[in-house]
Amino acid sequence: MKKSKQEWFIRHGAFFLGLIIMALGIVLTIKADLGVAPWDVLHIGLYYQFGLTIGSWSIIIGIFILAISSLIMKSWPKYGSFLNMLLVGIFIDFFMLLPFLQTPSVFFGKLLMLLIGVVILAFGMGLYISGSIGAGPRDSLMLAFHLKMGWKVQNVRLCMEVMVLFIGFLLGGPVSIGTLIVTVALSYLAGFMIPFCRKLTDRFVATISLRPKTIINTKDIA
Repeated sequence: MKKSKQEWFIRHGAFFLGLIIMALGIVLTIKADLGVAPWDVLHIGLYYQFGLTIGSWSIIIGIFILAISSLIMKSWPKYGSFLNMLLVGIFIDFFMLLPFLQTPSVFFGKLLMLLIGVVILAFGMGLYISGSIGAGPRDSLMLAFHLKMGWKVQNVRLCMEVMVLFIGFLLGGPVSIGTLIVTVALSYLAGFMIPFCRKLTDRFVATISLRPKTIINTKDIA
């Protein structure tokens, strides 16, 4: 079924806004300095060892992952996957440069920043997914293994995250109590935020679609 212009703009708006919010959540978990999610351990480890920026490594790894997904699925990913890969990396680097986002000096402040970051990250994830424009590179690879190999999604996700966490740790990425908090909390929060944001976006689309269009009578114009 062809989408209306209104729905197209709403879903793309949700997608782009979700990516911005998700990137902000990622940066807050990084700035909290208590350990980060497995993929960010890898990105930061690569940044420590080879320079560039954290966002740049997010993009580079994303390109590599999308290439593997394409080979497995024997098809090109949705354009939203490419946008996700590129924009999240750019937004991460942008938020990392903001002077007012500083690491708190006390543990409670760091923990609070970490928890807020995880909630924001989960909401951003749910919002971008609700746009139905395309999954991120890591989710695309997970789904590729699930669909082509018949492996359970949770097992694929677990294996991927353990592997990148181990490699990131060897590269010097930040692994600490925050890594466990982010990994566990994000799983539960995503389970709530994704259906919540889908319902929110779908309801907004339905509301806009049902709104009567204003008809201008040219005779009324002086």
